[in-house]
Amino acid sequence: MAEDVREITLETLLALEREERFSSRLMKDVLDKYNYLPSRDKGFIKRVTEGTLERRQELDYYLDHFSSHPVKKMKPLVRNLLRMSVYQLLFMDSVPDSAVCNEACKLAARHGFGSLRGFANGILRNLSRNKDNLPLPDEAKEPLSYLAVKYSMPEWLVRRFLEEYGQEITKTMLEGLMRIQPVSLRFCSGLDGREQEKIVQGLKEKGVSLRESPYLPSVRLMEHSENIGELPGFQEGKWTVQDVSSALAVELAGIKGTDFVMDVCAAPGGKSILAAEKAGRVLSRDVSEEKTDLIRENISRMGAKNIETEVWDAACFDEACEAKADVLLLDVPCSGLGVMGKKRDIKYHVTPEGMENLSALQREIVRVCSRYVKPGGILLYSTCTVSIAENEEMVRFLTGELGFAPLPFEAELPELLYQQKKETEALRSREGKEPKLTDEERRACIQLFPGFMEADGFFIARFKR
Repeated sequence: MAEDVREITLETLLALEREERFSSRLMKDVLDKYNYLPSRDKGFIKRVTEGTLERRQELDYYLDHFSSHPVKKMKPLVRNLLRMSVYQLLFMDSVPDSAVCNEACKLAARHGFGSLRGFANGILRNLSRNKDNLPLPDEAKEPLSYLAVKYSMPEWLVRRFLEEYGQEITKTMLEGLMRIQPVSLRFCSGLDGREQEKIVQGLKEKGVSLRESPYLPSVRLMEHSENIGELPGFQEGKWTVQDVSSALAVELAGIKGTDFVMDVCAAPGGKSILAAEKAGRVLSRDVSEEKTDLIRENISRMGAKNIETEVWDAACFDEACEAKADVLLLDVPCSGLGVMGKKRDIKYHVTPEGMENLSALQREIVRVCSRYVKPGGILLYSTCTVSIAENEEMVRFLTGELGFAPLPFEAELPELLYQQKKETEALRSREGKEPKLTDEERRACIQLFPGFMEADGFFIARFKR
């Protein structure tokens, strides 16, 4: 392993703590910058950085137990050096404990903390000796603290999940968010089975592991898929990266070949592109040039010809589009709680106040954009979160205040997903956490939960005007 790999990892963690950029973007930039490194070294940087970030709360709990100096009072460099070292000790069996301790001491000295080598070495070696018997809050006496530490989640979020969904769904969801999250590949609709299989074989030759999504035959779940842009078929527009939940939302919209589809919060463009493979014309909008440039880049790569892209703030009404859309795709800005397994720093940025502000923005966007749907047209609402305020309460808003009719789609769901929907609804009912929806509203929406479904945490609801 190159000598500077741990140095790069430490620098990346420090940048994340300074909140210079979100982890997904920073990680991409770091791996692009050091693309000359061997795959093994880049894999180490990615795993240790993402793992340390994801388990930060758990790691800090252990460090506070073994250190006489609280983590929050440590210098940022020391704090992050110890975190990444503890992550390696606990979750990377391929790295010898002695190497972890020695390299941590070298890094500390290199950055002017030579006097702390004994302090760091003592903590890490003590923790290493006790790693099979690490402390956790008592699950029976402190269930909230136990779940927060074990699944490295802020206590207020755990409390919110418990209040909204109950113990069993919360625990399973937290477990699901901690698992390795595969990348979802969606084949272009025009590819036949033979072409798909040829691409699959090419990907496997590049070391990519694939398996079919249990929900949509056009989607594959990929692991070991570094450098997406260099994989067979991507630049040629044969496939794109799109979670099965996002693709499912478009499939449930029931788009026909003559339809005019509006996608008003469209970046990075996955739904717009899939809609364009089905519709007559698509208008794809987002709030900034940066976002629409990303949409255009994906449109160009996928060869979509029937999409028009515009910069437009979804909260501002466009009179020219009133009652024009056969289908409105309304994937509003949300808290992102359903994709915390992929975007690991969301849980450190989201706040109760921020979620309240988001809910207000969402209602304004829905109120404005719902006017684009023509009589008899379809409004397909979706988010990548697991928040009742952003999801089920929005169903009541659309039906109760805006006069839309719920359009049930349970019969159109893949059979496995339909059964999983019934299972999670039964669990909620058993714990007295049933959604406050009518039967017709309930059948017109689905909450996908990590841990129960093989997809992002995602919400889909369908309405007719």
